[in-house]
Amino acid sequence: MSPLVILITIAAYFAVLFFVSWIAGRNADNAGFFSGNRQSNWIIVAMSTIGAAISGVTFVSVPGMVQGAGFSYMQMVLGFTVGQILVAYVLIPMYYKMNLTSIYQYLENRFGVTTYKTGAWIFFLSKMLGASVRLFVVGSVLQLLVFDPLHTPFWVNAIFTVAIVYLITFKGGVKSVIWTDLLKTTCLILSVVLCIVFVMKSGVSFSGFGESEMSRTFFFDDPNDGKFFWKQFLAGIFLVIATTGLDQDLMQRTLSCRNYRDAQKNMITGAVMQIFVIFLFLVLGWLLYTYAAQTGVPLVSTTGEPLKGDDVFPFLATGNFFPVIVGILFIVGFIASAYSAAGSALTALTTSFTIDILGKNESEKEDNINQIKEKNNSPLSSKKLLSTLNSQLSTQETRKIVHALMAVLMAVCIYVIWILNDDSVIQTVYKVASYTYGPLLGMFCFGMFTRLQVRDRLLPLAAVLAPVITWILDANSAAWFGGYQFSHERLILNALLTFLFMLILSKPKTNKA
Repeated sequence: MSPLVILITIAAYFAVLFFVSWIAGRNADNAGFFSGNRQSNWIIVAMSTIGAAISGVTFVSVPGMVQGAGFSYMQMVLGFTVGQILVAYVLIPMYYKMNLTSIYQYLENRFGVTTYKTGAWIFFLSKMLGASVRLFVVGSVLQLLVFDPLHTPFWVNAIFTVAIVYLITFKGGVKSVIWTDLLKTTCLILSVVLCIVFVMKSGVSFSGFGESEMSRTFFFDDPNDGKFFWKQFLAGIFLVIATTGLDQDLMQRTLSCRNYRDAQKNMITGAVMQIFVIFLFLVLGWLLYTYAAQTGVPLVSTTGEPLKGDDVFPFLATGNFFPVIVGILFIVGFIASAYSAAGSALTALTTSFTIDILGKNESEKEDNINQIKEKNNSPLSSKKLLSTLNSQLSTQETRKIVHALMAVLMAVCIYVIWILNDDSVIQTVYKVASYTYGPLLGMFCFGMFTRLQVRDRLLPLAAVLAPVITWILDANSAAWFGGYQFSHERLILNALLTFLFMLILSKPKTNKA
């Protein structure tokens, strides 16, 4: 595909995206930005969540993992479903009962300010790092397909990539994110389905699918193997609890539903839909590898080296092996998935930093405005109302400044990752990001399943020691535990260690729960 065709495709997609974003966010106030005014339709939220959960990395990685891991990822997806059920019936009712805008406010109510700030900073660092890496992947693909042929440096690419995300979310926040993500999810699913159709039209069929090692789904034979069923399944459960139920990004749109029952329906519907969407990605991967094997297409780069799994889908889709429409569908689906995750991440970072770290709680202020209006039957009948409105205006300005700063910081992070430009560094970044959710999971579990109070000022020690010890055990597990290798269950170990340290730092409960 030529850079011109790619640019036209991207421009057309963004034109539609900006129009939807403008319609959704044109009348949004602070409450609309942070919580969607608690008026979002649960079906729309469920659809939009699929787009947010599937990033550009997932879009290219899941089809690419089929050759080495078969369909083993479905084991983790089954765990995701169980985890989402637990989030729906344990965490969501609690969040609604406490009327939270930022979920980390729970930590303040339960333990104190230091624990609250610790949880907020953990989320901030993790989400900024994860979102930057995901956007880096987007930038790398755009650099290869568009900016390099136009002799444009990567720093321009980074600014362009983040600027798009900023403009999409600037006005409406979560209101814009929900509706634009609905568009992105639709494009994402259609692109995968149509790619499957066009690949099959090229002559590839499902003959031999059941006998192929690439279609193997369940692995029960070797507990030391990272693909072992119970490791994948249990890791999937706890990963969703941590990265969805304890993640401001994905919970923010859920908390925009009218009530907790709608939020629960949204969560369960999204879980079921995710099973089918991920399965489609894996089927596409099987078809692409089968196509390459049947036609003799060498899966090698321009330097003659074997392609990595992440490069197979982009290579075949845009390499003139299929009709041009397949390349266009790949670009649309890839951009849709990438910018969906980035848009919701930027909104969540703005929300958490404004409310949790700066202490600007817009919900309480707007509730005060409404109460004063009802009491006085006039928007201008009270000096207190004018004072509150001035305070509210200050919060709006703060939010806008924070939103812009988050975008700038994200662009800087993307450029730094580009300078490092080492696959091992990128993998390390992902691994470090996964470690940060362990302390959050441990904190919430300790708060929900015990009646103990911790020494709040010492809590950061637990949040630091648990990931450090987990890293030491992970690095030496093969030598120390008879060849055992940690996979995603390192999150569970991290959370258990945090829980244990909090138990050591605990004291008899004297405060409110």
